[in-house]
Amino acid sequence: MAGASLLTLLDDIATLLDDVAAMSKTAVHKTAGVLGDDLAVNAEQVSGVKAERELPVVWAVAKGSMLNKVILVPAALAISAFIPWLITPLLMLGGLFLCFEGAEKLLEFARPQAKEQRQQVDEAAKIKGAIRTDFILSAEIIVLTLGVVSAAPFLTQSVTLATIAFLMTVFVYGMVAVIVKVDDVGLHLSQKEGQAALQAIGRGLLAAAPKLMKSLTWIGTIAMFLVGGGILVHGVHALAELINNTAEFSAEIPAIGVIVSALLPTLLNGLVGLVAGFVTVFIVSRFHQH
Repeated sequence: MAGASLLTLLDDIATLLDDVAAMSKTAVHKTAGVLGDDLAVNAEQVSGVKAERELPVVWAVAKGSMLNKVILVPAALAISAFIPWLITPLLMLGGLFLCFEGAEKLLEFARPQAKEQRQQVDEAAKIKGAIRTDFILSAEIIVLTLGVVSAAPFLTQSVTLATIAFLMTVFVYGMVAVIVKVDDVGLHLSQKEGQAALQAIGRGLLAAAPKLMKSLTWIGTIAMFLVGGGILVHGVHALAELINNTAEFSAEIPAIGVIVSALLPTLLNGLVGLVAGFVTVFIVSRFHQH
């Protein structure tokens, strides 16, 4: 009798793990775009610190990110179960904040003095800002995953969300750590005596590292508008329908219709994010003046 109960338990566990694996795979596909933006934004957020402090800063933000997930996973499950209508407004507020931060960054690019002042922000403030941004991006991924598992039993939902949250944190901040240390790896390889191939690779990495970090500044900023704008668009059904209809109509353009229809929703999401970001910056600046 006890043996049969144990076998039943093991069978239930195996079924649960199979369901979690299948749903996690689907969730990864659905969230891949946001995950890429999450990587670009966070790599840009933790750049600019002293070389010897890069990995400690990445580790500090990664721990903050994991704490975000510890808060977000049960919160998402509770909101979905009891007040599901609240998910969209909360996401839209987060999306608006991303657009706001993106607009502030663009203004900094246009005002060198403001950029210099931001670069002087202490390490603790940089970590706090990166964790705050991570919270919003993580919330988007958690909610997308919740949509995948919404019809599953509660236990399957919980385990799948926890799995995605953990894997997402490990992947994103593992990659961020690699990105910020590219120059150190290049320097190490360039000093390998008697190994011309490795030295050449090292010199290439050293030459590419500054360009990579500079490009991440722009990629991370653009990602804020794309993700934030996308959240806002999906929160306004009429606007989402208008963009989808426009994309479908553009597919009829000869020769380039397929390409245009594929890119247009992303570009329009970014445009919405850009407008929303600058409007929010204007309102906030007016509020501060008073």
